[in-house]
Amino acid sequence: MSLRKIESEDKTYTISLVAHGFNSLARIVGLFSGRGFEIDSISFGDAEKPGYARVTITTHGDRRIIDQITLQLDKLVDVISVEDLTYVPHMERELALIKVKSTPGNQTEILQVINVFRGNVIDITPESLTIEVTGRNDKVDATISMLRRFGLMEVARTGTVALKREYQESIYSDIKTK
Repeated sequence: MSLRKIESEDKTYTISLVAHGFNSLARIVGLFSGRGFEIDSISFGDAEKPGYARVTITTHGDRRIIDQITLQLDKLVDVISVEDLTYVPHMERELALIKVKSTPGNQTEILQVINVFRGNVIDITPESLTIEVTGRNDKVDATISMLRRFGLMEVARTGTVALKREYQESIYSDIKTK
């Protein structure tokens, strides 16, 4: 695949940034809306240092648009660092709480679906089960899709959170040096 093809592809990107405090959220969202960029998901919470926030944004577009977004984010006063994690090794997770209709007749089947996706039942009533599922976006989507036929009552999703992997070496590097 040529570099020109990669630059023109419309794909999903994961951008991680650290900002001063929670007032920066309005500036970050304002930057996206003011320039017509779309946010697929945004997760915003305390960072490792008090007074700092870590933000994970998933968005889509071609490489030129993503470069423009990261440059504009880096210019914001409250933003300390910006990193496009899309092409570097990183970890991504999303949390979803899914409330599904249940009856004594279908609870076993629902529990089997939950087990396949390594979800957890966190609440149960005679009429419903509330499930927690954590994983990559596609795993959460697949879980919701499989539970849809039982009757979704409510779904709440966090959006993606992501961190860059620090260990970059191959597990085989020791073998080559011996």
